[in-house]
Amino acid sequence: MPDQPTRRAWLLAAIQRDARPITTGRAEQLLATTTWSCHRNTARKDLRALAARGFLRPADADGRRTYTPTTTGEDGRS
Repeated sequence: MPDQPTRRAWLLAAIQRDARPITTGRAEQLLATTTWSCHRNTARKDLRALAARGFLRPADADGRRTYTPTTTGEDGRS
């Protein structure tokens, strides 16, 4: 059986392909297209976890938290 990506790995790949700032709502929409059950709180926690590991950079825009991909993650690879 091939290795299946985790929900967070899949979300990170989708964000990197999109290459625009992402909100919790957009992350929730992306995850809704998968087999993983996802609600707003799960999407928010996933975005925070990816930011804590250095894969996303959080920013506040117009009173909303957005995230953009960084060039390196916790392992230092780009």
